[in-house]
Amino acid sequence: MAMKLSFLAMLLCLLLASTPKAHASVFDVTSATYGAKPGFDVSMALTKAWSDACASPSASKVVVPSGTYKLKEATFKGPCKAPIEMQVQGTLQAPADAGQLTRPDTWVGFQYIDMLTLSGGGTFDGQGALSWNQNDCHKNKNCKPIPVNLRFEFLTNSKVQDITSLNSKFFHMHVFRCNHTTFQQLTITAPDESRNTDGIHIGASTAINITHSKIGTGDDCISIGDDSHEITVTDVTCGPGHGISIGSLGKYKEEKDVTGIIVKNCTLTITENGLRIKTFPDSPSPSTASGIHYEDIIMVNVSNPILIDQLYCPYTQCEQKPPSKVKISNVSFKNIKGSSFTPLAVKLVCTTGKPCENVELTDIDLTYGGDKGPLTSMCSNVKPTISGVIKAFGCATSSLAPLPLSKK
Repeated sequence: MAMKLSFLAMLLCLLLASTPKAHASVFDVTSATYGAKPGFDVSMALTKAWSDACASPSASKVVVPSGTYKLKEATFKGPCKAPIEMQVQGTLQAPADAGQLTRPDTWVGFQYIDMLTLSGGGTFDGQGALSWNQNDCHKNKNCKPIPVNLRFEFLTNSKVQDITSLNSKFFHMHVFRCNHTTFQQLTITAPDESRNTDGIHIGASTAINITHSKIGTGDDCISIGDDSHEITVTDVTCGPGHGISIGSLGKYKEEKDVTGIIVKNCTLTITENGLRIKTFPDSPSPSTASGIHYEDIIMVNVSNPILIDQLYCPYTQCEQKPPSKVKISNVSFKNIKGSSFTPLAVKLVCTTGKPCENVELTDIDLTYGGDKGPLTSMCSNVKPTISGVIKAFGCATSSLAPLPLSKK
């Protein structure tokens, strides 16, 4: 009997070993089923392949092989029946004229998907030069919408990795109402004169991780808007651009709080700002920004390396009626090293109505090699805890006197 049981067990093991492992079903847009070809518009083929893959009861993969394809626009919607991956190996190219899009604020969108992976090493080329020249939002509050390269809305448990966003007409990536989503090994590129081309903008999202990415644009490398929580940014190189920003906050009614932001092991090179928290001075509703921690940051010729700006008023598009109603608290800057392009390396300008609380400066080692005066700091409406910093960063110029609004 024992020999018989042993034989049956061996037979079962052999059967299990010979059973092929399940693989994701592949939906190749260049297959005969979908008919996409390099050099031609792939919109219909890609939309049909997504629809079929999304309906698959098992894990699926939509593949765009190497080559350059035109893509007028697309929005890929869930929910899908199983985990789904879009693997872009080639280049998807947007129309140069944003007027050709039926959804004027989005070129490529992903919505209502659980367990999405966007990958493949390919490129989303927004061809944004024409739109940069036509962008008048810096002087027109009612400017026309401009399409984002990649818009992610209502995603959960997802990954965006190993792709390039090139020359977006507006923000490269807009993340809204997403939870537990990771962005990694990204390259985001636009020239420094390309207006409003934020690398990744996050709003109303929780548990977002941005890591091991290279971002250089004409605006913020990363910007974090209201109702954002548990956002972690690590091992990101930023530049050119306007730095890594919380905000701007306090522009609209009933904005929600920002909590739990960590920025660590990042390098900023020749950016207009470094680590920045910015709020409008005439905010219509109260809110808070707290639990914000910056650590182990390298600055290379960065203007305004450490900046809290509660008088933020770009293009004079706000009523000059301080104070801001955004309360900032529990903020730390630790082990910030490198070089400042401006003599004012630490600027903490908080609101008169709700002064900043529990702000910490620890181990700040910044140098300045220019000829515009000595290295210095300025603090207003804040009394930071200071340790391991040179005297120039001791906020000796701290003042409660009104300061002019900032324009950038």
